[in-house]
Amino acid sequence: MVHYAIFWSVRSNGSAPIRQAVLLVVLACWSCWGYAQHISINEAADTIKDFSRPEATEIWEPVPPSVVPGEGMKPPSDAIVLFGMDGDEKNWVMAKDGSECQWEVRDHVLKVKRGTGNLKTRQQFGDCQLHIEFMLPTDATDREHPTNSGNSGIFLQGRYEIQIFDSYNSGTSLYSNGQTGSVYKQAIPHVNASRKNGEWNTFDIYYTAPRFRYNGTVVQPAYVTVVHNGVLILNHFEIQGTIQYIGIPHYEPHGKAAIELQEHGSEISFRNIWIREIPSTSSLEGGKLWHN
Repeated sequence: MVHYAIFWSVRSNGSAPIRQAVLLVVLACWSCWGYAQHISINEAADTIKDFSRPEATEIWEPVPPSVVPGEGMKPPSDAIVLFGMDGDEKNWVMAKDGSECQWEVRDHVLKVKRGTGNLKTRQQFGDCQLHIEFMLPTDATDREHPTNSGNSGIFLQGRYEIQIFDSYNSGTSLYSNGQTGSVYKQAIPHVNASRKNGEWNTFDIYYTAPRFRYNGTVVQPAYVTVVHNGVLILNHFEIQGTIQYIGIPHYEPHGKAAIELQEHGSEISFRNIWIREIPSTSSLEGGKLWHN
């Protein structure tokens, strides 16, 4: 036994008082180790489940809260309405300076006003489900500058753009990773589900925010799924970093941030914009900086 070997060594080389002290310490350690073994065995026994019984795989808590689904154009009961009617422009500010919304608001529609700049939400978000409806004007096609035809976008956390473009009429005038529903210059949509200009389109966007360590390195990249007019066009795409018109995308650490709508010269209309904040299923909450 280990404690006898240690005691014999001390007995051969040390005085009696020292031998007795060392013996007590060794025996105490041995006793603690035995107690720890007893506890760990008991704890292990408590966690053993009989998986031959159905109850072993039943989880009863937490109970999901009830949500009333929206009917027609109405959002679900737990959604935050960002724009639904005239007056909701108060939820938005100009991205460049935080001033009041300068876009046009009429008949429950929010319309880009050329030359004013991007619009962003007052509230900041991380993981989310975003619903937004948009319409390109019938004269969106810009024959002189075709790459500007119906050009706009939705910036998740002010950084990661889901593109809007005149893909119905002018799809061949712009690169594939710049079409409607693309993560701009990163992801090509699986299909082109655009409606005619002058008709309303829908985006349902499911977004998982990136996670960062305190030193700025990425713990987990951002992911996005996009459904365009009821058609899945991007499925859990791993976003490569902030949008770059020139150069390679890269990540910069950030927390929760605003949803931003782009003004790119086209008079795009928006309506029925709502968002649901999604609880994190991991120990890392979306949009926060984490030490690791």
